[in-house]
Amino acid sequence: MLSKTMKEALNGQVLMEAQSSQAYLAMGSWAEIQPGLKGVTQFFFKHSEEERSHMLKLIHFINERGGFAVIPALEQPVLTFVSLKQAFEKLYEHELKVSESINNLVEIALAEKDYATHNFLQWYVMEQMEEERLARECNDKLELIGDDKSGLYLFDRDIMTMENE
Repeated sequence: MLSKTMKEALNGQVLMEAQSSQAYLAMGSWAEIQPGLKGVTQFFFKHSEEERSHMLKLIHFINERGGFAVIPALEQPVLTFVSLKQAFEKLYEHELKVSESINNLVEIALAEKDYATHNFLQWYVMEQMEEERLARECNDKLELIGDDKSGLYLFDRDIMTMENE
């Protein structure tokens, strides 16, 4: 059974995962209207779906543990970006916030000796390590590319394989 504090904190994470999905969906829509960013578009749309699946995983956990998962209202995400570099900087910043939120959930679970929730959250801890690494690598590559169009072409072509590196 979830404590009231844990249930509220997990529902806060449902909101964060939903916001992540919306933000990446908006990034994908923006990328889709930019010339030559088919790979980046797929990357953002795929990540939007992943964040939605993270949200659903939380919803099921909350409900299975005797809580009630609240489906949150969402604010409008940022819709446009001045550059691809800025979009990926925002992605990285957002992933750092998600990691901080997950770490806070782990802290609550440990303080409450809620080992079932702590165990459940370990998947999110590992997932966030991967998400941060991927976002950091994308930003590093875009920094190296600078304004080089051929570098951007290669980045777009290869982005969907970066997750497996």
